[in-house]
Amino acid sequence: MPHPQLLSVEDLNGFGVGPVSIGLATGERLAIMGASGAGKSLLLRLLADLDPGEGRVILAGEPRETIAAPSWRRRVMLVPAQAGWWAPTVGGHFELSMMDAAVATAARLLLPPDIMKREVRVLSTGERQRLALVRALARQPQVLLLDEPTSGLDPAATAAVEALLVDCCGEGIGIIMVTHDAMQARRMADRMFTMNQGRLAPA
Repeated sequence: MPHPQLLSVEDLNGFGVGPVSIGLATGERLAIMGASGAGKSLLLRLLADLDPGEGRVILAGEPRETIAAPSWRRRVMLVPAQAGWWAPTVGGHFELSMMDAAVATAARLLLPPDIMKREVRVLSTGERQRLALVRALARQPQVLLLDEPTSGLDPAATAAVEALLVDCCGEGIGIIMVTHDAMQARRMADRMFTMNQGRLAPA
């Protein structure tokens, strides 16, 4: 039985991207591949309403223009390849009500038990990458937009991230993932796409 449509995109255009039309079902995982400069990251930014664009984007029946931008970005959450950090410690990026769930998610991603007490400046690239995903999931998005979520990780950490994402989809989150790893795309995606000069086509 097909899952209901979660995200619907019609004729989305922006700088370096478009027109793109695509649908994402509840709990579905899409992978997007393509050469550097093809527009993959720009597409994710357009979907997250971080860059100006034109077209129709609907989330669970609600047109994007009817949803305030901060609310949209919490519901359609972008995890960029290099996330920003604004507090000196890891824990400073989480509301108190989120902390227990965030610690549990961090443990699933093979992060140390005291990670929330650590200063961001001492974290490795891979730790920051996994923590950006923890931070996004703590806010309970409906759609995750992931830009190379495992590019800096070793095989064990990559497997942990992939297993967590599969479980997230089982709970109804939809995922659009940009990856350079064709093997990962085949492991993870229900559907695969390639991007070339801002246009999306089935792989």
